[in-house]
Amino acid sequence: MRNIAIIPARSGSKSLPNKNIIELKGKPLMHYTIKAALDSGYFQEVMVSTDSENYADIARKCGANVPFLRSEKMSGDSVGSWDTVREVLSNYRQMGKTYDYVALLQPTSPLRDADDIKQVFKRLCETGSHNAVTVTEVDHPVQWCFRLSETGLMDEMAVSPYNNMRRQDLETYYRENGAVYVVDAKRIVDSDYNFYGDKCIGCIMQREKSIDIDTKIDLLIAELEMKSEDLGD
Repeated sequence: MRNIAIIPARSGSKSLPNKNIIELKGKPLMHYTIKAALDSGYFQEVMVSTDSENYADIARKCGANVPFLRSEKMSGDSVGSWDTVREVLSNYRQMGKTYDYVALLQPTSPLRDADDIKQVFKRLCETGSHNAVTVTEVDHPVQWCFRLSETGLMDEMAVSPYNNMRRQDLETYYRENGAVYVVDAKRIVDSDYNFYGDKCIGCIMQREKSIDIDTKIDLLIAELEMKSEDLGD
């Protein structure tokens, strides 16, 4: 199979300025995702999709390819990730390059490593699925969630069959962690394609590795996790 890793790194961020290149343990944030993709050995092409020449230079120094910048149409903060993927694949086709699978790897997941990427591809092959995404167990049971009434009363929880159940007795729920998405390249070019509805497999990742950088607090937690790993804890 010919696979491509696409790392979306638009410049600018409202929540954390320039978060895709902000330093984490002395390296730009995107470095960790580029390294994980390269170390996995699963990709013929590891590229960063960005609208910034500065970001492109940083990406190249980290080992990724940036053969072109995003179009102006794909540079807004409301553009979806799959739209970015489609533009990238279209540009590569014009360069005479096609791929079997695309991995979308967000640079805001620095604790995702090469082994996590390998596991996703392994599960994809084992299950015969078309698509795969990493997930992690939710922090708190969703059965304990409720809505407040207009006056702030907890009426829903009062009548819930779960309010006195132990955590270990409740069914486990998962959420996407945004670390790895793998999709059939031929299918995703269709803008109406249902990624989740077409044999999409969820690949479980550890909660500790599932942090998604969006705030300074997230950055501090990621750094603490990395220090913990360095200490062998």
